[in-house]
Amino acid sequence: MDGIHDLGGKEGYGPIEIDDDESPFHEEWEGREWGIAQCARAPGITIDWWRHCRELIMPGDYLGRPYFDSWAQTDFSIYAEAGYFSEEEISSGKSRSKKSDYGKPAAAMTLKQVLREDHDHAVRFDGEIETPPVFAVGQQVKTSRHGNSGHTRLPQYARDRNGTVHAYHGAHLFPDLSAQGVEIHQHCYSIMFEAAELWPEARWSQDKVYLDLWESYLAEA
Repeated sequence: MDGIHDLGGKEGYGPIEIDDDESPFHEEWEGREWGIAQCARAPGITIDWWRHCRELIMPGDYLGRPYFDSWAQTDFSIYAEAGYFSEEEISSGKSRSKKSDYGKPAAAMTLKQVLREDHDHAVRFDGEIETPPVFAVGQQVKTSRHGNSGHTRLPQYARDRNGTVHAYHGAHLFPDLSAQGVEIHQHCYSIMFEAAELWPEARWSQDKVYLDLWESYLAEA
């Protein structure tokens, strides 16, 4: 998506300050929200749908919220839509369900158990399609110059740019449609860009940038 939700980031908001000793959470509630995000799963929700819901947050509202507050806003809207609780319960902070409806409390798990649980319930993004890949490793390609009014994995800074197919990853769910609930697989490639191709000020740089991009984003150079 263009605008403030562009996955490639936006300029003009000052430098990113990094503190190596900084706690991952500034407030106690942020840790709880992170825990909720790891433990709760709404049926059929993919990362693409989650991003789509997050990208519906108005730019001014999004910029004024702490990082984990935008997580909470996204998660709560998804859980409410899935019927876990109502908007009224979110606003009041009080459940209207009977205690008997809660079920048994979840047992504490180790990190290894949490990772295994995530693995067992993870959505499979890879799949099989009948059509062969259009591009081959080593081939020169050019990215689309057009964006998408909804979710997309082609950042603005990499549009209308020349690159080289570095690797082929097989077929995966196409995120632009997956964000709309449509499960269609497309061939996915790792594309290598010279830094100078992406940013004119990097013309003397030897750096390279690798992006995983779907076939619809690409054309022959």
